[in-house]
Amino acid sequence: MTENSSRTAGDEADRGSRPAAGTGAPVILSNKPGSFAWGVLAQRHPALIQQVRDAFPYGRRQHEALDALLVEITNGVVEPLAPAEHDHGQWSDWGREHFGRSWFDVPFLWAESYFYRRLLGAIEYFGTGPWQGVDPFASFKQAELRSAAVDEELRALDALADVPADERSTALLHASLWGNRADLGFRVTAGEPALGDGDPGLVADDRAVLWSLLPPGGLHTVAVVADNAGRELIPDLILIDHLLEHEHAERVVLHVKPYPYYVSDAMTADVVDCLRLLVQTPGEAGRIGGRLWEAMATGHLEVRTHPFFCAPLPYEEMPEDLRKEFEAITVTILKGDLNYRRLVGDRMWDATVSFAELTAYFPGAVAALRTLKSDVIVGLEQGALEVLERSGAAWRTSGTHALIQVRQ
Repeated sequence: MTENSSRTAGDEADRGSRPAAGTGAPVILSNKPGSFAWGVLAQRHPALIQQVRDAFPYGRRQHEALDALLVEITNGVVEPLAPAEHDHGQWSDWGREHFGRSWFDVPFLWAESYFYRRLLGAIEYFGTGPWQGVDPFASFKQAELRSAAVDEELRALDALADVPADERSTALLHASLWGNRADLGFRVTAGEPALGDGDPGLVADDRAVLWSLLPPGGLHTVAVVADNAGRELIPDLILIDHLLEHEHAERVVLHVKPYPYYVSDAMTADVVDCLRLLVQTPGEAGRIGGRLWEAMATGHLEVRTHPFFCAPLPYEEMPEDLRKEFEAITVTILKGDLNYRRLVGDRMWDATVSFAELTAYFPGAVAALRTLKSDVIVGLEQGALEVLERSGAAWRTSGTHALIQVRQ
């Protein structure tokens, strides 16, 4: 480490964040004890290493590699990938400013992303041996899909079958928004208000703008960039069926991760698992599953992936091929917290900074559906922000609040 880089790391450790050039908004680091980012690196990641170790009968090499990773992330400095790793060159470029420094003193978004890459390396996911391509998080995802809560939520879909289209639209949009609180979104029956009408958990609600971009009968193409698998992916798929069935979209492209990421992020295999579950469920869920299965066969629903979805970079740095793909889309819906952080930048923005201005670079209209689970937030009205701040609650990180933000 050079003298200059040592001084920079020390300065950032004192601040707990690094000012972004030209913006004044500090990049989020993890070196402030008690902060959300610190808790992820100091507590969540070590616990996850143990959970992965316990979930599979890994051999001696994997156990030793996991032990070494645990020591490195808690007491060591960021080490580069081995030269023999297939993506060594790419990560060498991405991590040039970060290797040799404490994990807590590099940007939080980068540190999280690199942790998952290193975790996969430790269990030989990218190797040529018997553990190649084995998802270390598969058992967690499958257990969730087999839960009684999912069964109950799918049965509750029957109550939506005869609900007017506008109420159904609201219910399914909010089910997709809230993810693991999706059961709330499904519980709409005739005579009851749709979820979200006056919902105090919503800190921003641009759903009217979103629906205005997708009037029924148009030849719209919608991109949905997925977040989590399992119980959160199912309502995403049900919303996609609604868009197609009610002609809000003529075609939907569902983007998923190319390899396991952030524990529960959705891959193609997770989409297949969810579709199979829907098809095998009686009633409305089964009918939805059948339509989605057919939509896949006819090209009205397509699953895609791209290496960029596992990159430690903001969407502003997306590659040209992905940019051109989004340019051709009527609206891109970005699901979840990580996509939001990458969309606006993982910085401690003033919460009233304009969402539209920060996302002006994005090719085409973009919508964020996000349950708040990290510190980043923009686009709030000053009055609403003051009420939230006075509440004393951890509203930014607890998952009790959500937003729908759209930039046309």
